[in-house]
Amino acid sequence: MTLPRRWQDTALTDLPHDPSFHHGSHRHLLDRVPARGAGSLDAIVVPTARGAVTLREAILLGLKVGCPVVALCSQAARASEATELGQSLGATVLAIDCDDVRAIPGFATEALLEEAGMGSVVDLSLKRNLGLLLARIAGWERILFLDDDIFGVNPDDLGGAASLLDNYRAVGLENFGYEDNSVVCHAYRAVDGEQDTFIGGGAMLVAPKNTRSFFPNIYNEDWFFLLGDGVPFKVAVTGRAVQKEYDPFATPERAAREELGDSLAEGIYWLLDNGLGPEHADSVFWADFLYRRRRLLDDVLARSESRIADPVKREKVQASLRAAKGASSFITPKICREYVAAWRKDLDLWGEHLDTFRDQPSVDKALSELGLFHRAHRSEYADALFAIR
Repeated sequence: MTLPRRWQDTALTDLPHDPSFHHGSHRHLLDRVPARGAGSLDAIVVPTARGAVTLREAILLGLKVGCPVVALCSQAARASEATELGQSLGATVLAIDCDDVRAIPGFATEALLEEAGMGSVVDLSLKRNLGLLLARIAGWERILFLDDDIFGVNPDDLGGAASLLDNYRAVGLENFGYEDNSVVCHAYRAVDGEQDTFIGGGAMLVAPKNTRSFFPNIYNEDWFFLLGDGVPFKVAVTGRAVQKEYDPFATPERAAREELGDSLAEGIYWLLDNGLGPEHADSVFWADFLYRRRRLLDDVLARSESRIADPVKREKVQASLRAAKGASSFITPKICREYVAAWRKDLDLWGEHLDTFRDQPSVDKALSELGLFHRAHRSEYADALFAIR
C-alpha cells in the first residue's frame, strides 16, 4: 500500500477531505464469501461470565460439528457447572476458571490507562488471549470464538468458514440478529443515521498458529486484534449467527465505558477507510478526529429530540449520550497517540510471550505449560481430547 506523507508533515487543513462526523460503515474492508469447502474446526472457545445455562447453545453446536467446547469462566460462571452441563448433554467440554489468572503478560496499554484513570475491569480480552494461547500450544489450527449470547449458527457453514482461514486473517459469521454496535452507534441508528455493523470477536474464526496479534483490554478489542498482524488485512464474512437482543441504553455507564475504545477504534478504521494505517494516527489526526467525534455526539443528542418518539427510550438515549460526552471530555489527542504507541509495544511483547511456549503433545500438557491444569474441569467425554497425539 502506497502511503502519502505522514500526518506529522501536514497541517490540519491538509487531511483527506471528509466532511462527515462519522463513518457508519466499514464493510468495504470485508470480503463477503460463501461458506463453501470442507475445512475442520478444532474447538469452539466461549468466554463467559454468566451461569452455565448460557453455554447450552455453544455446547449443542459443538456436538453437531463434532468438536470440543472450551469454556473460559469467571465471575458468575463456574467451570464445574459448565462441565456438568456438557456431561448431561453428552458433549466434550473443557472448562477453566479464569479469575486471577496470571498467564498473560502485563501490557503497556493497560498500565497507560490505569495511570490515566481509564482502566477496565472487564476480563473478556484476558479470556480471548488465553484461548489463543491454549489453542496455539495445543496445536489447534482453527478455532471459533463464540460469545454466550450468540445462537443460530448453522453448523453446515463452519467447515466452509474454517477453510477460508487459508486465505483470510479472520472469518466472521454474519450477524442476522440484534445489531452488535457501540452505544453511540446504536444512538446514531436511533436518530435515522445510516449505521452498519462489522464482524466481531463474538462469532469469529481464527487460525491461532498464523497470528501474533492479541486482544487488548479495551472496548473494541476485536477490531484491534484484526489490525495486529499489519494492514492492509484480508478479513471475510460468511455464514450465519444471531446476536440475542439487549438494551444498549440500559445504563449510561455502558456508553461511558465504551467511549475511549470506540473513539480509538473508529479513529484508526477511519484511517483505513482513507487508505492509511495506524502509524498515521498522530496528535494532529487525533485532534481532528476527536473534534468530529464530539460533533457527532452533539448532533445525535440534538436530533434525538425530534427523531425518537418514545419518551422513555429518548431519555435513555440522551442519558447515554451525555455519559459518552462526559467520558469524551477526558480523552485527549495525547492519550490516543500514546495508546497506539503502547499497543505497538504490546504487540512485540505478546510475540515474545508466544515464543516462550513450546508446542505440547496433549491438551493436558498445554494446560500445565500455562499453569492452568489445576483450574481445568472436563466432561468424561473429553478423555480422547486429552490423549497424547
